[in-house]
Amino acid sequence: MTIQQIQDEIIDEFALFDSKEDKYNYIIELGKKLPPYPEKYRTEDYIVKGCQSKVWIKPEVRDSKIYFYGDSDSTLVKGIVSLLLRVLSGQLLQEVASADLYFIDRIGLRQMLSMNRSNGLASMIKQLKLYALAYQAAETLK
Repeated sequence: MTIQQIQDEIIDEFALFDSKEDKYNYIIELGKKLPPYPEKYRTEDYIVKGCQSKVWIKPEVRDSKIYFYGDSDSTLVKGIVSLLLRVLSGQLLQEVASADLYFIDRIGLRQMLSMNRSNGLASMIKQLKLYALAYQAAETLK
């Protein structure tokens, strides 16, 4: 699926919820379904700076596609990580680097978050895109 198709699918899922509380609970449930994050990658190298909670994101590139593994010490943030990885993981480097993540505003995520959490969301997106840009640059140097 493309980044746009996945985002549209998420928007449709969130349209089923009437309340902010239902959306929060769904995000938390999504976080519980994240694959276990390897302990060996719980290092400063993979910490996302600018997040109120601890967030780890590890990239891996195969065949010009970037795959992300992530975790957080906050149940809500772990769900947000899950959404971001669902949209961006397994996509082409250039598509991740230039992705317009419109689903965030369409599902009302930014409005549900405190200022600190909203800043953390921006930091996570920035880090994911920076990973893609860095690997893309490295590939062009080969």
